Amino acid sequence: MAEGGMAPAGVAKERVQQYQGRVTPFVVFACLVAAIGGSIFGYDVGISGGVTSMDPFLEKFFPVVYRKKNSKSQNNYCKYNNQGLAAFTSSLYLAGLLASFVASPVTRKYGRRASIICGGICFLVGASLNAGAVNMAMLLLGRIMLGVGIGFVDQAVPLYLSEMAPAHLRGGLNMMFQLATTLGIFTANMINYGTEKIRPWGWRISVGLVAVPAFSMTVGGCFLPETPNSLIEQGHVHKGRHVLERIRGTKQVDAEFQDIVEASELANSIEHPFRNILERRNWPQLVMAICMPAFQILTGINSILFYAPVLFQSMGFGGNASLYSSVMTGAVLVASTLVSIATVDKWGRRVLLIIGGIQMVLCQIIVAIILSLKFGDEKQLSKDYSIVVVVLFCLFVAAFGWSWGPLGWTVPSEIFPLETRSAGQSITVAVNLFLTFAIAQSFLTLLCSFKFGIFLFFAGWITLMTLFVYFFLPETKGVPIEEMVLLWRKHWFWKKVMPPIEGGELPTELSDIREFS
Repeated sequence: MAEGGMAPAGVAKERVQQYQGRVTPFVVFACLVAAIGGSIFGYDVGISGGVTSMDPFLEKFFPVVYRKKNSKSQNNYCKYNNQGLAAFTSSLYLAGLLASFVASPVTRKYGRRASIICGGICFLVGASLNAGAVNMAMLLLGRIMLGVGIGFVDQAVPLYLSEMAPAHLRGGLNMMFQLATTLGIFTANMINYGTEKIRPWGWRISVGLVAVPAFSMTVGGCFLPETPNSLIEQGHVHKGRHVLERIRGTKQVDAEFQDIVEASELANSIEHPFRNILERRNWPQLVMAICMPAFQILTGINSILFYAPVLFQSMGFGGNASLYSSVMTGAVLVASTLVSIATVDKWGRRVLLIIGGIQMVLCQIIVAIILSLKFGDEKQLSKDYSIVVVVLFCLFVAAFGWSWGPLGWTVPSEIFPLETRSAGQSITVAVNLFLTFAIAQSFLTLLCSFKFGIFLFFAGWITLMTLFVYFFLPETKGVPIEEMVLLWRKHWFWKKVMPPIEGGELPTELSDIREFS
C-alpha cells in the first residue's frame, strides 16, 4: 500500500508459459562484465589472509604479531590473536556495510549500471592507497575505500544478473557473480604464493593488483546497458522494451514486458521501500533476506578463506605449505562453483543447499575431533593428519562452493518484487557484510579461546540452517522474477502468513511451482 492511497496491484497473473527468448551473446557479455565485481570481492577476501602471514608486512605494520609469530609460543592457537591485525581484514566489510545503505537508493534511482561504475572507481582508489601505503592510516583508508566499492557492487551486480537473465537460466547466469568471486579468491591465493618470495615489497603487488579487474569493470560498465526492469521503473518504457528485445533476441516479449510494467507501476507507487518491506505481504522475502546471508557467513567459510594461511601456520604448517594449502582450497572452490552453475537450474536450489549443508557439518565435526586429539598447546599435527585436515577443508569448501556460496546470493536477489528489490538487496548485503565483519574481527580471538571447538560452533549453525531450508525455503527454480511474489502463497507455511489478496484471485496452478509439504 502506497502512502496516501491504493497502490497498483502489481503482478497478479502468471504469464511464464508465454515468455520467449534465448541466451544471446549480448546477455553473456553483459553478465561477464558485471560479474567482474565478484572477482574483486573474492580477491579482497583471499588476499588479506596471505598478506597477513607475510613477515615483511607484519614487521612493517604489526611488529607485535611479527615477534609473537616467530617466538616459541606455548599456545599454537593464539599466535595471530591481535585486534589490529583483525581490523585490517574486517575494516573492509564494515565500510561495505555502511556503503550498502547509500548504494540502495543510488541503485534504485539511477540504475544498476551506475552503482557498478561507482564501485569500480572506489576499488581503483582503494587499490592505489593500499599498494602505496607507508603507514597504518593509509593502509586502513585503502581498505575502507575497497569496502565502499564492495557495498556498491554487492548491491548492484546480483540484481543486474537476475534481471538480465532469462527465467529458466537465471540461477546459472546469476552464479557468474559467485564464480567470479571464487576465481578472485583462487587468483589471490596464487599471487600470494608467488609474492611471498619477493621480499620485502611483494605484499604491495598482492594488494595493488585488485586495480586490474577494477579497471576492467569500470570501463566495461560504461558500455553496459541498463536492465529493462530498471529502465521501465525509471519511466523509460520504450527504451526498456528495446533493451528487452535485444537481450532476448526476439520481438515476441509481450508477456515478460507486461510483467515488468505491472511490477514497475507498483514500484513507482512506493515512496519508502524500506518501510514498505516491513509490511506483512513482504515478510517471507524479508526473512530470507536476513537468514540466507546470515547462514552463509555462519557456515564458517570465512574463517578458512580469510585466514587459511594463518590457520594452517597455527597448525604447524610452514609458510610455503600454508600458502600452498590455501591455493588448493581456492582451486576447489572454483571447481565446485562450476558444478553448481551446471546443476542449479536442473536440480533446484533446495537440493543443493540441503546436501551441501550435510557435507559441511560432517567435515567440521571430523576436523574438530582430529584437532582435539592430535593438536594442542604443545602438540603439532603429524604430516599424515595434516594431509587429512587439508582434505577435509577442501571437502568443506567444495560443499560450500556448490551450495551456500552461490545460492546465499542468488536466492535473495531473485525473490523480491521490483518495488522493494533494491531495499531487499541492501538488507541482504548489510547482513552479509555485518556478519563478515564480526567474524573477521573476532575469529582470531575465538580460535584462541575455543581452540578446536570453533569448528563445532560453526557445525551447529550449519545444522540449524539446513533445517531452515528444508522447512521454510520454497523452490524458486524456473519461476520468473516478476512472478516470484505468487510463490509464497503456495508454500505450506508462508501461505498462512501472507495477507488476503486484494482485487483478485490467486491462480489455481503455477507452472513449475510445486507446493512443499
